[in-house]
Amino acid sequence: MDEKVLQRLDYDKVKQHVMEYAASYLGKQHVERMQPMDQWQRVRQALNETAEAKAMLEQGASVPIPSLEGIDKVLSLLDTGYVYTEHDFANIQQFLHSCIQLKKYMAAKSSIAPTVSSLASSMHELAKLKTEIERCVHGGRVRDEASKDLSRIRKKAAVVEGKIKDKIESLMSRYRNIMQENLVSLRNGRYVLPIKKEHRKLIKGSVLDESSSGQTVYVEPQDVAHLQFDLNEMRVEESREEAKVLSYLTTLVEEGEPELRMNVETVGVYDYLFAKAKYAVAIGGRNVEINGEGRIHIRGAVHPLLGRNTVPLHFSIGDKYKSLIITGPNTGGKTVALKTVGLLTLMVQSGLLVPAEQGSVFAVFRNIAADIGDGQSIEQSLSTFSSHVRNVIDMLSYADGSTLILIDEMATGTDPGEGIGLSIAVLEELHRRGATVIVTTHYNEIKNFAAVTPGFENARMEFDEETLQPLYRLRIGEAGRSYAFLIALKLGISPDIIRRSEQITEASRREYGGAAPAATEAVERAGIDLPQQQAAIEPAETDSPPQQTAVEPPSPVRPAPAPAVHAAADPEEGEAPARKRLKVGDNVYISYLQRNGIVYEAEDARGNVGVLIQQQKFKINHKRLSLYIDGKELYPEDYDLDIVFETKENRKKKKLMDRKHVEGCEIVTDSEN
Repeated sequence: MDEKVLQRLDYDKVKQHVMEYAASYLGKQHVERMQPMDQWQRVRQALNETAEAKAMLEQGASVPIPSLEGIDKVLSLLDTGYVYTEHDFANIQQFLHSCIQLKKYMAAKSSIAPTVSSLASSMHELAKLKTEIERCVHGGRVRDEASKDLSRIRKKAAVVEGKIKDKIESLMSRYRNIMQENLVSLRNGRYVLPIKKEHRKLIKGSVLDESSSGQTVYVEPQDVAHLQFDLNEMRVEESREEAKVLSYLTTLVEEGEPELRMNVETVGVYDYLFAKAKYAVAIGGRNVEINGEGRIHIRGAVHPLLGRNTVPLHFSIGDKYKSLIITGPNTGGKTVALKTVGLLTLMVQSGLLVPAEQGSVFAVFRNIAADIGDGQSIEQSLSTFSSHVRNVIDMLSYADGSTLILIDEMATGTDPGEGIGLSIAVLEELHRRGATVIVTTHYNEIKNFAAVTPGFENARMEFDEETLQPLYRLRIGEAGRSYAFLIALKLGISPDIIRRSEQITEASRREYGGAAPAATEAVERAGIDLPQQQAAIEPAETDSPPQQTAVEPPSPVRPAPAPAVHAAADPEEGEAPARKRLKVGDNVYISYLQRNGIVYEAEDARGNVGVLIQQQKFKINHKRLSLYIDGKELYPEDYDLDIVFETKENRKKKKLMDRKHVEGCEIVTDSEN
């Protein structure tokens, strides 16, 4: 996976949180090297292992993971000629003891965690090494029992040391009056008496040191000098014997190197595995179903970095459609929804349990691409648009049926008309390659393209128009709005500015089609009177089921007639000829969608015409429509157009009501937008 994509989706932050639960250096290394996997079987195994480890933690038991303190030093010095110290062997002995405890613990948990517990079967007890260390080393010191020679030498040294102490005590009583302090000191491992400097000549012996003030000299009495010489010789011999013991134990460690490394590696895997399990407990992570067909069905998911108080996300893609266009207002949660799907997919493919409801389904992708953020760079002189284009070029270099594409705010950073055209072309190409595509946008043209194109679907983030608060709920199957004018109006922008905004926006978009913002509707909802304005294309709800997956793209049609030019009235030539209005049943051509449609509702006061396009109803301004075939040429004069516009179920209900009308009974259909 591309490291930049992982950063855009906050994968590195999740890794940092997981690492906090790892106790050993090796466990942290495993977390650091953690990457999403693209093999279905490996992902399934990793998820199951983490789920088993989580189940063990939830039983309340403390898993006895051995400490690796000092073991990294032991492994790094193997076969270098280094002889381990007593402290090193203490660490090795404790590690081996903990490994045995872990094996026993896992053997008792085989019923609830068969896979995780079986990992311990690869660990070795190294009984001989453990026994010999315990026999030879204790409390950071080589034991007397480590060898017969060592025991003999230490006994002799103890006798000599006893004689020295007795002699020193006798001398202290004799020279008490000339001693600076009534105590015995050691200098260079030899016993000395602290004598006042002016009385130095009253005692026979050698001066080994003096105080910083020069008032005290430390004298080794002549009567104990030869005894101390003998003791020093014994200490040297003792050190040689201790070195032999440590060298013997070092040989045993080197002989058990493969088994020791296997134990250390297994402990590192356990530490990594239970770090993932502890993180799953912390975020409420659950195991999920996976597939390799690009199907994602998420129930009640939350972004792990935002906490459990966020609104759960319900999301679906991969069955009837593989490309989803998410729309809605700014700060409405579009980007969070996009990043949640991307991050949770990365987590699943890393063997991490995710905060989603039971039964959620994720797909395993070979590639995941994300274009999130404006990507501007002063160093590389990249504009927002240039950054987006480079990311798209990179996506197109490998996009295929096993690729998840995430694009935030598509068609931004350049001329809207050209940006929209480029975006739709890119979406078509990604869809042709079979990629799973999720994008966010504010542009109505892209929404409308998704509404009439097989394999595409719209979705919107819900928004409370009264409180101006985003609801952070994703509703699939409906296109959303940006609510820019409504938000601006309620925040205090003058209604006159809102009126002018609509005029400018309508004029700028007229050339390439698309929806003008609903400024008029915003002002009307605020209770302000406005003159009738032109309306934009708005998808109308219908009781017909979505037909996207069953409809093929329309075959090329002959060039549609050019839109009529509405010339202004010339005072000298009189009034301009009246415009011919479209009628129900007329076949019309919508240029910017490159689609034909049937008029199902005549033009209203705002100039909007109801048009049926591939079983979906839209309201489109008459200026964006041109007559293709007159309805009189298509249908007989008495033809029942309900056959075209109504569902079979509604037609049956109408016929039933015609035969058996009941006062007060009527057919209720969903209101149109």
